[in-house]
Amino acid sequence: MDSVLHLVNLQQDHDRRWVHDALTRLAQEAARSADTHLLKLNFPGFHGIDFYFKDEAAHPSGSLKHRLARSLFLYALCNGRLRGGQAVVDASSGSTAISEAWFARLLGLSFTAVMPACTAPGKIRDVQALGGTCDLVDDPAQVHARAAEHAARGACHLDQFGLAERATDWRGNNNIAESIIGQLALEAEPEPAWIVCGAGTGGTSATIGRYLRYRHLNTRLCVAEPSGSGYVHGWRNRDMKAVASQPTLIEGIGRPRVEPGFIFDVVDRVNEIPDAASIAAAWLLEDLLGHRYGGSSGTNLVACLQLAASMRARGQRGSIVSLLCDRGERYAQTLFDRDWLAARAIDLAPWDAALRHSLASGRAPALT
Repeated sequence: MDSVLHLVNLQQDHDRRWVHDALTRLAQEAARSADTHLLKLNFPGFHGIDFYFKDEAAHPSGSLKHRLARSLFLYALCNGRLRGGQAVVDASSGSTAISEAWFARLLGLSFTAVMPACTAPGKIRDVQALGGTCDLVDDPAQVHARAAEHAARGACHLDQFGLAERATDWRGNNNIAESIIGQLALEAEPEPAWIVCGAGTGGTSATIGRYLRYRHLNTRLCVAEPSGSGYVHGWRNRDMKAVASQPTLIEGIGRPRVEPGFIFDVVDRVNEIPDAASIAAAWLLEDLLGHRYGGSSGTNLVACLQLAASMRARGQRGSIVSLLCDRGERYAQTLFDRDWLAARAIDLAPWDAALRHSLASGRAPALT
């Protein structure tokens, strides 16, 4: 009996040392990482309104999900859910999976991403390049069940959709909201009128919305979403069981259902954006900033212009902050491929004209 107890204690000591080492590696990575830039733009039609875009694509794994992935690994380690040598799994349409694969490689762990088969090929390649495995599922609604199957066989399920809002420290600890407000401190309008983000897991909007209240700020939060998404219907009716009324081509947002991490009451407004407008705005961002960003960044830009037009109509000045979510190169074979767009009967020309007219006139882009 004593020998068995001794072996158990040795294993516990070994596991604890591995966890300590893993936490040290994550702390070292965070210390090596600089904050992401807050880029400022001004447009002729919106005199007195400053636009800021936080370039989350600059993270080492290429998207705002770098912050979430680090938090999910920390949460799993500190809750005793992840041990040395254990496989890791999560359900993701791409960017979170890429960031999780990046951290799994850092910790020497195998990683499987359960992804819809329609995920952009560039994202699949990025996961594989980091040593991850992609388990592609034909029905996107089944990714959660497939991830649960992996977990039942012993993998640690990071569960971004179930744990995002609790894994991130919304009071501070260099979360994205704290970073934005800190970077605005010396600007002419340090307290923005609006912050705009999309909703994937719901974790980003929950973190920003909570932090704004925690800091006693008057800044309001707008969630920019593809038309007909689960969050659009859910927020409007405060219905956690709401489902999408139409699919979307914008990866990472536009969930088919309301995820557990989405908190209705910290969101002040939800703007519905047609897919074609989001894609045209993603193309426009390349002209404005010199780099490509994904479709959800385009969704955010359109919502920013809508909010700014409302401010201008009321004679308000101020600033609006949004996120550049991930690198556009991941969508070279989809959103930035004219043949791919043509096959889906998407004509960007009228949307591009509407957006450029908005920049020049200060009016909301005509999206119908």
